[in-house]
Amino acid sequence: MDGYKKNSHAVHDIKYHIIWVTKYRYKILQGKIAKRTRELIRQGCNARGITILEGSVGKDHIHLLISCPPSLAPSKIMQYLKRTVIKTTPRSVPRA
Repeated sequence: MDGYKKNSHAVHDIKYHIIWVTKYRYKILQGKIAKRTRELIRQGCNARGITILEGSVGKDHIHLLISCPPSLAPSKIMQYLKRTVIKTTPRSVPRA
């Protein structure tokens, strides 16, 4: 059972492939904004016990392959990450 995670009542290996697109597919995830978004996603995942297996930030979308415990629903993960990134990025990145 290599690669599986265990807790007191379950053995699991849950992975989600998430694609997150900007509104109207505007190409805003570039430069400092992309770097800050990447940092915020990493911090948010570490805070919730989520492991990022693969990820990339494109100009108009974000790909994530994550592994998480069974107590977290995919909708709650996205709700938390979007809230963290959307509320923090505009204030932390100066406009050009």
